[in-house]
Amino acid sequence: MSLLLTISRHTSDRLAEVAFLLILIAGVWLVAAELLPPRWHKVRMVVAGVLFAVAGLIMIIVIHSGHLG
Repeated sequence: MSLLLTISRHTSDRLAEVAFLLILIAGVWLVAAELLPPRWHKVRMVVAGVLFAVAGLIMIIVIHSGHLG
């Protein structure tokens, strides 16, 4: 099975930066979800979970391409 989309080293570096930025945003979002009033608590938690999941997927793609580091 061949990879249909090849990722250059520069692209994988940028994707890794985006993934780490998403992790940072999700962490801040979780803190906000805990500190703010509980009106939208579940929605904020779901958004943080989705951000973590997307960041994880991006990191899997980058690591699979073999250009991380």
